[in-house]
Amino acid sequence: MNVGDAAHRSGLPAKTIRYYEEIGLIRPARAGNGYRDYSGDDIHRLTFLRRARNLGFSIDDCRQLMALYHDHSRASHDVREIAAAHVTAIEEKVRELQSMRSTLQKLIHACHGDDRPDCPILDDIAGAALPGDKVGSAQM
Repeated sequence: MNVGDAAHRSGLPAKTIRYYEEIGLIRPARAGNGYRDYSGDDIHRLTFLRRARNLGFSIDDCRQLMALYHDHSRASHDVREIAAAHVTAIEEKVRELQSMRSTLQKLIHACHGDDRPDCPILDDIAGAALPGDKVGSAQM
């Protein structure tokens, strides 16, 4: 099947499929005319990659997960280790986002939101201290 059909069946854009081929995540056969010819196994790999990427795994993680998926002598511990490291990274990102939200909420509360030109939000972004701050802006 061609890349358009593969895109439709896998739920990935054709551009992403071509990128995955470029970086060696998939290797579709070539038809006699030189066009890519995607097999059912290629669609399965693409669907696997789509799901892994939707879970936030990096390309390198996807490469490792796919290798482990195809290695029937793998230890499930290896897969679990990759997933656990990913959860740790997600938790750190959540903490960073919560800190950013807290900072922005404080800045929004400090902003009068009227016709005056002074703006604590812009002052903070520029590095100026808010009234009551010890040193500089709120921590992120």
